[in-house]
Amino acid sequence: MKLANILISRTDSIGDVLLTLPFCAWLKKQFPEAKLTFLGRNYTQSVIESFTVIDSFIALEQLNNQPTLEKVNQLNTFDCIIHVFPNKEIASLAKKAKIPLRIGTSHRLFHLLTCNKRVNFTRKNSELHEAQLNFELLKPLGLKEIPSFSTLQNAGENFKVKATELPTEIETLDFKNLVILHPKSQGSAIEWPLEKYIELAEELAKNGKTVCFTGTESEGVLFRHLLPKHSNIIDTSGKLSLHQLQLLISKSQALVACSTGPYHIAGLCGIKAIGLFSNRKPIHPGRWKALGKNAVALVFDENCTNCKSKQSCLCIQSISVEKVMQQLL
Repeated sequence: MKLANILISRTDSIGDVLLTLPFCAWLKKQFPEAKLTFLGRNYTQSVIESFTVIDSFIALEQLNNQPTLEKVNQLNTFDCIIHVFPNKEIASLAKKAKIPLRIGTSHRLFHLLTCNKRVNFTRKNSELHEAQLNFELLKPLGLKEIPSFSTLQNAGENFKVKATELPTEIETLDFKNLVILHPKSQGSAIEWPLEKYIELAEELAKNGKTVCFTGTESEGVLFRHLLPKHSNIIDTSGKLSLHQLQLLISKSQALVACSTGPYHIAGLCGIKAIGLFSNRKPIHPGRWKALGKNAVALVFDENCTNCKSKQSCLCIQSISVEKVMQQLL
């Protein structure tokens, strides 16, 4: 099979997008002459542009603002589209644009009418990691076997954060001694309590570490007034672009967060990435642990009965500060 222009459509969150990197690397290796374009949400662009195997980016918001004919004309230059994240409107446009090869899961009714290659697999109840599950969609392109999770751990080789300027007060920090705490997740995950992040920050400061709290402005409003007054504890919430946050993470020693985008960025950057998880399917670390050889996933109890029975459970809140400190020190 010969392909010249491949469109990868994944229009969801940063963490999901980052776990698509090994999938993109396989495509580039299999079709080295092909141009890879990623269709994603505007706010994920700086992350996607750190994928060295991606050639160009289309913002979903920009595409949506165009007249239908212009949308179709933009998409009909591709000879293959892979719907990693099903999107009814994009699937319909791809068919109207007469993209010759349109690949998607068979578990979406609208794909019956819009995709000509439908792969039968389920994500929710699978034992596979999310990065592995993406590979199911590559079977129509010649993939014979889903790679093991361990073989995907070097994905960071294709993730290079581009240089940018950091705020002056951050640029002068001792990055090799810096631990980032990212306490919020914009509702994408069950979170570790704020008071434990604060206790962890105090313990780290006692041990001579510099602690940097990160987050959006709206997240910072929720926690910055609670932070201890300490010269080694600083707040950067609302002060960094996503591009700057990536650079800060790449320079730091470690990061602690729940299952959210910055945790996955840290894993790909190769620093110690500590993720705090519930062990309940489908949000457990077996599905969402960060890629990277220095990524760690912590749960309170691997045998939690509520988690095993898929009941709502807040056992993540019982992960001790001491357990996290052991990983950091």
